[in-house]
Amino acid sequence: MQKQNEYDVKRKNALRWGYLFALTALVVFVIFIARIAILQNTNVEEIQDDYINKNYREATLPAARGNLYASDGSILATTVMRYDVFLDFRTMRDTIYNNNISALTDSLSLMFGKPRNYFRAKFDSQKKAKNQYYQLIKGLDFDEYDRIRHFPIFNKGKNKGGFIIDRNFKRELATTEIGAGTIGMDNGEYSSGLEGAFSKYLTGTDGTRLEQRINSSQWKPIDYWKVKEPVDGQDVYTTLDLRIQDIAHSALEKQLIKFNADHGCVVVMEVATGKVKAMVNLRRTEPGIYADAYNYIIKDATEPGSTFKTVSLLAAMDDGLIDENTRVQTSTAWTYEGQKITDHGSGNYDVSDVLAHSSNVGAAKLITGAYRDKPEVFLDHLRKWKMFDKMDIELPGVVKPIIVTPENKRWNKATLASLAYGYSSRFSLLQMAAFYNGIANKGVMLKPLFIDKILKDGQELFTGKPEIMVKKMASEKAIAEMTSALTQAVEKGTAKSIYTPNLKIAGKTGTARFEYWKPGPFKYQASFMGFYPSDNPKYTCVVMINQPDTSIGFYGASVSAPVFKEIAGKTFLKTPLNIEKDLLKDKKVDFSKMVHNPVKVVIDSNKMPNVTGLIGKNIIPQLENLGYSVNFKGVGKIKGQFPLQGSDLKKNQRIYLTLQN
Repeated sequence: MQKQNEYDVKRKNALRWGYLFALTALVVFVIFIARIAILQNTNVEEIQDDYINKNYREATLPAARGNLYASDGSILATTVMRYDVFLDFRTMRDTIYNNNISALTDSLSLMFGKPRNYFRAKFDSQKKAKNQYYQLIKGLDFDEYDRIRHFPIFNKGKNKGGFIIDRNFKRELATTEIGAGTIGMDNGEYSSGLEGAFSKYLTGTDGTRLEQRINSSQWKPIDYWKVKEPVDGQDVYTTLDLRIQDIAHSALEKQLIKFNADHGCVVVMEVATGKVKAMVNLRRTEPGIYADAYNYIIKDATEPGSTFKTVSLLAAMDDGLIDENTRVQTSTAWTYEGQKITDHGSGNYDVSDVLAHSSNVGAAKLITGAYRDKPEVFLDHLRKWKMFDKMDIELPGVVKPIIVTPENKRWNKATLASLAYGYSSRFSLLQMAAFYNGIANKGVMLKPLFIDKILKDGQELFTGKPEIMVKKMASEKAIAEMTSALTQAVEKGTAKSIYTPNLKIAGKTGTARFEYWKPGPFKYQASFMGFYPSDNPKYTCVVMINQPDTSIGFYGASVSAPVFKEIAGKTFLKTPLNIEKDLLKDKKVDFSKMVHNPVKVVIDSNKMPNVTGLIGKNIIPQLENLGYSVNFKGVGKIKGQFPLQGSDLKKNQRIYLTLQN
C-alpha cells in the first residue's frame, strides 16, 4: 500500500512537470507565432529604424572634381588624393603586435620626428582599450601613404594589421600667385571665377558606402558592402594662355608697385575668336604686396572716362555725321547747358586729333552737335552694341552696366555731353574689352570666350566656338576710320610714349576721376584700351590701374599705357632683341648649362628654369633632389611646365610638368 502511494506521488509530480513543460512550450510557440505575425505586418523601414539605422549609416563617397587646364594643357587647378590613417586595435592580432611594435614605432619616429616612446605609449593604451578606429594621422599625400603602408604591422593590411585608410580629395591650385582670383573656387556654398563658372562640368557624381558605428561619436567605413563608386568630374580646358597670363601679371604688378596703386586689372582677348587669353586682377593687401583675390574685370562697373570717346565717336561716324575730315574747334574750357568742360589744350582738331589729344571739349561738341535734338539715336547705338545689357558669360558675379537716359531722373540737358567723354555711364572692363575687340575684328563683336574644350576620359565632349554678339557694329568705312584714328592716337597723341616702329598699336588712354562729388584728395582711375598690331589685329588688351599715387602720376598715358606696351611686345614680337636681353637679365637663368649633355638643372636666385624640350626622366629626379615636389603626366620630352620660366620658387613648392605621351 505504501509503495502504491509513493508511485502515485511520483506520477503526479511527473504529470505536473510534464504539463508545465507543455504549457511553457505552448507559450513559447504562441509567442513565436505572434512574433512572426508581427514581423509580417511590420514595415521594413521600422526594422531599419530599430536596428540597422542605429548601427549603420550610408555615407557619401565624394567624386573627384575634374581638372581645370590652361589652353596649352598646363594645370590650373587639380584634385589630389589625401589619405587619413586609422587603426583597429581589436582586429590587430596580438602576436603580430607584440612581435612588431618596436619596429613600427622606430619607423613612425623617423617619419614624423617624434620619439618612439610617444607612439608606444599611445598604441599600448589603445590596444588595451581595443579601440577600433584610432586616428593616427590625416592628410598624407600619396608618397607618404605609400611609405607608411609598408611599415611593420601596417603591411598586414586591414584584417590582420588593423590598418584602415580613408581617402579624401583636396583641391589644389597650381597657380597660387598668378590668377588665383581668376581661377576662383566652389566649395558648395560660395562659387567664383572659372571654378564656379564650369562647376557643372567639373563636379562629378558622388557615390555611397556604409559605415558602422564604433561608439557614440565614431563610425568606421565598410568597404566591402553596398559600395556605390563615385563618377569623377570632367576636365575643362580654359582659353587662358599661361605665358600671356604670366606676362600680364608681371607687367601689371610692377606698375602697381611703382605707383603704389590700390588695385589694377588686365584682360587680353584673341581678336578673331574672342578667347580670353589672360585675365589678371591684383589688389594691394599690404604695402608693396598685391594678390589676385577679386575679379574687378567682371564684378565692378566704373565710369570709363576718355576710353569711351571711341564708343561715342564711332556712333557718329556710323551715322555719317562725322568722318576723318570733320574738324572741331576746341578750347581749354567750354560751357554747355550750364556744365563747364575743360581740356589741357586747344586747337582746330580733326577726329583723330580729338582722340590723340583726348579732348573732352572736342568729343562733347561733336556728339552734342550731332545728337542734341535726338539723343535716343545716339543711345540706340549703345543698345545695338549690347552696352545696356549684362554680359551673358559663364563666370558668376557679372555686373550690369549703368547708362543715364532721358527716362532717368538724373538726365539733364548736359548729360549727352558727359556721355560723350565717358561719364554718366558705368561699364565692366570686360564689356569695354569686347567693344574694342569688335573694332579690331572689323566690326564683328564676339562674346568673350573662356572655354576651349571639355574632356572626359580623353574623349572630347564639347568644343568652345566663337559666338557673335553683334554681326556688324558699324559700316566698313567707319570701322576703318576709327582704327586709323586709334593708331594715330598712339603715334602722335597722349600715348605716343609707347609708340614703337616695330609694332603698330591702336589704342586710347583714359583718365577718369571718380567719387568726384567728395572733397579731396582726388581719386583717379587710369586706363588704356586697344589692340595690336593695328594693321592686322591679333590681340585686344585692356589695362586699368585704380587710385595711383597722384604725387607720382595718375594719367592713363604714364600709368597704364606702359603695361599695355610690355604685354604687346612680349606676346606678339617673336624675337625682339631688346626684350630677349631684358628677359635674360631679369630671370638670371643659366640656360647654357641646360642645353649641353649631360643636362643639369640650374636654379639661380630661386627662379624656375626653362625645362621644356628636355627629357623628363633626366630632369624630374634633379628637381626632386633639389627639394621640390614634382607632379608629372606622360613620358618623354617635357612639353609644358608650371611654374613658368623665371617664376619665383618657394621651398617645398610643387612643380607640374606635362610630358609628350
